[in-house]
Amino acid sequence: MCSIFLCGRTGLPPSWRRIGGAAMTQLHFLGNITPFVIRCFSSSKQHSFTVSYLMNSCGLSPETAISTSKKVQFENPENPDSVLALLRNHGCTDTHISKIVSKHPLLLLANPEKTLLPKLQFLGSVGLSHVDLAKVLASTPSILRMSLEKTLIPTYNLLKGVVIGDENAVKALTKQCRICCGNVEKTIAPNATLLREIGVPMAHISFLVTNYPTLCQKRDKFSKTVKKVMEMGFNPQRLLFVNALQVICQMSESTWEQKINAYKRCGLSEDEIVLAFRNHPICFQLSEKKIMSTMDYIVNMGWQPGTIARVPAVLFFNLERRIVPRCSVAKVLLLKGLVKKDLCLGTFLKLTERAFIDRFIIKYQKYVPQLLDVYHGKVGFQELGLVSQ
Repeated sequence: MCSIFLCGRTGLPPSWRRIGGAAMTQLHFLGNITPFVIRCFSSSKQHSFTVSYLMNSCGLSPETAISTSKKVQFENPENPDSVLALLRNHGCTDTHISKIVSKHPLLLLANPEKTLLPKLQFLGSVGLSHVDLAKVLASTPSILRMSLEKTLIPTYNLLKGVVIGDENAVKALTKQCRICCGNVEKTIAPNATLLREIGVPMAHISFLVTNYPTLCQKRDKFSKTVKKVMEMGFNPQRLLFVNALQVICQMSESTWEQKINAYKRCGLSEDEIVLAFRNHPICFQLSEKKIMSTMDYIVNMGWQPGTIARVPAVLFFNLERRIVPRCSVAKVLLLKGLVKKDLCLGTFLKLTERAFIDRFIIKYQKYVPQLLDVYHGKVGFQELGLVSQ
């Protein structure tokens, strides 16, 4: 925005009469023109003030301040100062304010008393402390753009009927506000009813609504997803059911097929893929690169792909820091005949480091003195006279 000057037959405004003679000569033709609006060079002064304010009062970097000034401009600090004072009075630190302004700069032009204060008071009245409120505003300042009477209050009241406890309703409102608001009555409430009808515990429904946008799907699509999860053998009364539901709801059909194909390329059958998903649904959220690199290594070390399907949680471990050193030790023990041939991956990969060292290194070190060096990658199979099969 820039300043507006009205110029008429009486001549230029007083502020322009101080301009040097050369500039006045160039602007002299304006003197006989009927009134009109001139957008003048003062806009650059206004822009400079905004950038300076964003840097000095809001803590934005020069680059961010310049970028943000394209979205908001002002030449008077009175309203922005009042907005910042209000935010600070409700627990916001300089760090919070910097994040809030960079994400939602137009907030500086809002009416602090009539627009912002009632919303902050409402959020405080439903249980948000100043510390929690500041965190919410820093992560999702758009919550202050929503209508108090038409959106925030009705959404909160509807959420209380879907989740267990006021605390969860507040958490859902603030964590998922961009998704929940406007969707509770149309999607979340009827989808929650469907889950209750098939036996999903209220605590699990609360978990979904509070942490994920799963129930925001259109009712028809959500019903198909629920049916798909049930056909895969999940028990609606167990938490794994909502985990599976959440994974599938957040995944497109094409992505789902890509993950299935990735597991197939690693040697799993369709039944084994379903088994892996049933045991640990979020294994489908791993990248194809992570799936294939981890499975390729474990299979090349001698374990069958199907064994991974029974404990797919091992795919989440770091390949270099946990899987490689532990599989190397386990492989040495297998080749030496010191442990059973059907040693389960989960038996040694899920242990804490201290427990693994006690059970698989110290216990067998008298038979293989170099076992700790194997664990640290200093000694390989050939140096032990072993051949990995």
